[in-house]
Amino acid sequence: MNSKGLIHKTILLISSPAKAWEEINLDKDEQNVAITFVYPMIGLCGLVVFVGTIINMGFSAQCYQTAMMECARLFIALFGGFFVSSSVVNYFGQHFLGRDKTELPLCQTLVGYSMVVIFLLDIVLGLLPDFFILKLLLQFYTIFIVWEGSSRIMKVPEKKMLSYTLVVSVVILISPALISFIFKFLSNLLR
Repeated sequence: MNSKGLIHKTILLISSPAKAWEEINLDKDEQNVAITFVYPMIGLCGLVVFVGTIINMGFSAQCYQTAMMECARLFIALFGGFFVSSSVVNYFGQHFLGRDKTELPLCQTLVGYSMVVIFLLDIVLGLLPDFFILKLLLQFYTIFIVWEGSSRIMKVPEKKMLSYTLVVSVVILISPALISFIFKFLSNLLR
């Protein structure tokens, strides 16, 4: 996916999730969401956090070390969060919906595109770290994006939609945060 496509998908997922999921559902050749959407967004988040940390702390040797640690924490949290969430959503789909074990790429599509809010909030907080309360409030928009994706690409039955959406949303929101917390804890412990 090129940068125009990445920007288009991001804006569409935020402004009109239903239309975005319809477009994603029609685009069958885009099976590997990790390469086309998640990895570029993680790279962009990392770059913004690195630059934002340097700008906010000033230019010093300690600043570069802190920026690298923040960048590493973000990379690990987002990569790990994506893969852990995809696996948990796949496992949950097998047991809750009776799905096939081979639906991991479909679960990765749901999780990867649903993480768009997390990516955008990490970009904003990379430049403006004082707006952390913004992340706490706006991350719940993920629930609406997951709701639309669950009905359109996962074809979740209506009677199970609310439960499925809430569990998947919680997994998507908690996984990167938990991995980030563990990384911070271990890095502070090893200093």
